[in-house]
Amino acid sequence: MSQYYSQVPHKDKPEQNHDIVIKNRKTIEITGVKHVESFDHEEFLLETVMGYLAVKGAQLKMQNLNVEQGMVAIEGKIFEISYLDDQDGEASKGFFSKLFR
Repeated sequence: MSQYYSQVPHKDKPEQNHDIVIKNRKTIEITGVKHVESFDHEEFLLETVMGYLAVKGAQLKMQNLNVEQGMVAIEGKIFEISYLDDQDGEASKGFFSKLFR
């Protein structure tokens, strides 16, 4: 009867890695992307497995998007990359409130 009550935890999905690769400050490849919230020529807002990520720059355009693999490639002049979540134990707020501090 113990064969029906397995103690092995069941995972539906393996944990996804999150990597950022910048090439010559002109191309950025990001893995672990769950959702592209918004984007324009100056800023991309991405939801990743590690929190919200903002990529700021000039003449930005999406070079590649692979939803199944969670990979985004952005081309343009990269100025800034920042996470929008607090890591100091403070209760999580909505990402819009963090954008307009």
